[in-house]
Amino acid sequence: MNTLSLFESMAAVSAGMLDAARANDWDRLTALERGMAAVRDKLMRIEPNGQQAETLTQAEQLRKAALAAQMLENDREIRRHVEPWLASTRKLLSGSSRERAVRAAYGP
Repeated sequence: MNTLSLFESMAAVSAGMLDAARANDWDRLTALERGMAAVRDKLMRIEPNGQQAETLTQAEQLRKAALAAQMLENDREIRRHVEPWLASTRKLLSGSSRERAVRAAYGP
């Protein structure tokens, strides 16, 4: 599998992750993140230092750059949806740990 096809796969997964984030489907988003990591790991084996492992035509290089730009844009949008949920989860967890600390200090 060449790097351009891996970028195509990553872009498709990235779009799915964005759909999942927009739908607040955190289980699907997590599963897709694992899929993204698997494709990324394949890419890292081909291009371990981020160096171009193959000769691409100018059109292929432009396509690869466009895919990378789209994935970065998707990532920004995903974070926009995920950050409020993470903040809420952090608040919930910190409240629970505070409650446990109070119970441990003063009893039930």
